[in-house]
Amino acid sequence: MAAAEGAGSQVKSAVRTVELLEFFAGRPGMHSLASVQESVGYPKSSLYMLLRTLVDLGWIETDATGTRYGIGVRALLVGTSYIDGDEVVAAARPTLDRLSDDTSETIHLARLDGTSVVYLATRQSQHYLRPFTRVGRRLPAHSTSLGKALLATYTDDQVRALLPETLEPLTEHSHTDREKLIEELAVIREQGFAVDREENTLGLRCFGIAVPYRTPARDAVSCSVPVARLTTAHEQMIKDALFDARDRLLLATRHL
Repeated sequence: MAAAEGAGSQVKSAVRTVELLEFFAGRPGMHSLASVQESVGYPKSSLYMLLRTLVDLGWIETDATGTRYGIGVRALLVGTSYIDGDEVVAAARPTLDRLSDDTSETIHLARLDGTSVVYLATRQSQHYLRPFTRVGRRLPAHSTSLGKALLATYTDDQVRALLPETLEPLTEHSHTDREKLIEELAVIREQGFAVDREENTLGLRCFGIAVPYRTPARDAVSCSVPVARLTTAHEQMIKDALFDARDRLLLATRHL
């Protein structure tokens, strides 16, 4: 019995470690022990010991006072190894480069992870007015063209099982009603691409397309353009370039 209880305690410690790392990954900056404890709800004494262990191992860092905590450099090393070892990211590089050259705009490759999309690769626009997005950024799927393009490869019932009825908005243009989103997903399935109309960032329009090398799709590509620079002709060129990129990516990932 003692051995079983010890094993259970070890499992709980592992779960808490992962939850702590996810807490810091989702909240950049430094946080006090009290604010971390308020968010995760662990007993303060055990939380402190776990934090000190992670600090000693390099997964968590502290400030000069030793009283505030943030994500450590080892987390970056693990994240980088995921990107470096991902076959889709490697296969997509030539296509992302070409799409960037063809459109002169910011390009993203992202993956659906639960109810969010995570950015795996980006190509920054050379224009002075451009969005900035980092690899590893996580955004709600319902507020991005990438996420909506991927959700459209699911059935309506699968989307209902995945998303809550009320959706959290990022801007005044974001979907807040799941059923309204599902109505848009039907349009996306028919036209083959999704549009984020300032739903993620004000002043920015994004066009996304899923890469269905598996069903449902898990990866998508997008092109982001400031509304101030978007013309009808430029929009059509971006859509054409995205369809071409999807076909190229399907060829590049056919062995996966």
